[in-house]
Amino acid sequence: IALASGTPVPEIYVLEQESGINAFAAGFSPADAAVAVTRGAMEKLSRSELQGVIAHEFSHIFNGDMRLNIRLMGALFGILVLALIGRRVLHHTHYVGRSRDNSGAAILILALALTTIGYLGLFFGRWIKSAVSRQREYLADASAVQFTRDPGSIAGALKKIAVYSDGSYLDVETEEVGHMLFGSGQKMNLFATHPPLMDRIRRVEPSFDESELANIARDIKRKERLDAEREARLAEQQDSAAGSGGAAIFDPAAIMQEIGNPQWEKLLMAAALAASIPVNIRDAARSAEWAPEVLFYTLLDGDDEVRENQLLAVSRGMGGDSEKRVRNLVIASGLPNPEQRLPIMEVALPSLKRHPPEVVHKVLKTVNELISADGRVDVFEYLLARIVSQYLWEATNPHATSVSGKRRLASQLADAASVLAVMARHGHENEDAAQHAFTAAMQILSRDSELPMPASGDWIGTLDKSLAGLDKLCLEDKEKLIRALIEVVTHDGRLIAIELELLRAVCAMLHVPVPMIPPGIASGGGRGD
Repeated sequence: IALASGTPVPEIYVLEQESGINAFAAGFSPADAAVAVTRGAMEKLSRSELQGVIAHEFSHIFNGDMRLNIRLMGALFGILVLALIGRRVLHHTHYVGRSRDNSGAAILILALALTTIGYLGLFFGRWIKSAVSRQREYLADASAVQFTRDPGSIAGALKKIAVYSDGSYLDVETEEVGHMLFGSGQKMNLFATHPPLMDRIRRVEPSFDESELANIARDIKRKERLDAEREARLAEQQDSAAGSGGAAIFDPAAIMQEIGNPQWEKLLMAAALAASIPVNIRDAARSAEWAPEVLFYTLLDGDDEVRENQLLAVSRGMGGDSEKRVRNLVIASGLPNPEQRLPIMEVALPSLKRHPPEVVHKVLKTVNELISADGRVDVFEYLLARIVSQYLWEATNPHATSVSGKRRLASQLADAASVLAVMARHGHENEDAAQHAFTAAMQILSRDSELPMPASGDWIGTLDKSLAGLDKLCLEDKEKLIRALIEVVTHDGRLIAIELELLRAVCAMLHVPVPMIPPGIASGGGRGD
């Protein structure tokens, strides 16, 4: 789901001691996200139902609910502190009677006021938290259906919770974090953070009848067999999608509609691409010990001499053991295909951020040396280095992360033109084709604009300056910019692997996750530096 939607891969955890069917997402930003599922969810849910639960939590990440959840917890605790202060003072009222003036009575009145205000505020705060949480749960259920294209997956998980007695309850106290869970963590009526199960099921499956629950309880084995058959059919579809090819005409508007809402074929593409990554590379990318070497592996050049210089840079920056690991990855799996580089990097980043800051600094320095080992830097190498730096910075500074700003496109039109010019020249065969693509893209931004296509001599400095400003655009204008970026790379009706990588990498720098798009040509070669 992460690869298909173009968002960072969250860290994954399992609550081993919890037998209830539940899960939650935590963090301040997508780069800082983590998803946890209970052991009960893994044992009692089928693969498709567990996929629905993960998609539900993933929608919380995409929709920004994690930040909202943590702010609600902080606000409620802040209100509770008032009540706790007042209650503490009241517990020491025996000191008031010893006072010879009226200060004791004033303190008593103040303590009563704080206690009253605190508990009243806590009551209404919990009520508001519950109301907000219930609506966000409905939204997450709907988003899960969009992610999986299978209402039965999320509905099946909810039915399993209904079938099992206290199906989603956890063994620990969950009142403070109940609004973050997939299902109710404990029995609550007045401040319930989740809508009734029957209502949630009917929202995603309008034809649901409660009598079905008895059938599910009696015949779970039959359902597991049907799920296995469905997985076999999906595997056939994945093989078909992986084997298909040929040129395609792209509609920028259709691609825009899939941001945050990847179609089913995109999930199949992501599954096929993930499956194409060698097992040892996937395992190494998920290992904190090997994550730096996997990142270096994605940057290796096809030229033997350049690659040796890169490996020497790894030895200088990270030591001989690190160089041996990179060599072993190449020997075992060969060099990655162009379309695999970005997904491999995205899988490795959550593991990489577990290292101490000084190690991360050495990794980033080595990445820059690998990129410049051949005496030139192509656009994707530049963007990959910036994405890694941005991701690691945001993972350690989640409070300072923002996905949009307040700037308007009119004030950033020159920056937008500069980025579009770089994209056009690296995605088209000649200057005329690049000019046509640039003009079409600028028409999306401003029909009155007559800006000529800027020169792209110092394109590194251009992108550094321009992308930093464009990332601060308001959401409405950022949407226009993404439409223009999609137009500039799809103007010729084809999309090769290098263009796909550039588009997704630039959009990632702008904090806009773009779903997977099938390359129109199997070739992954670039068109210049």
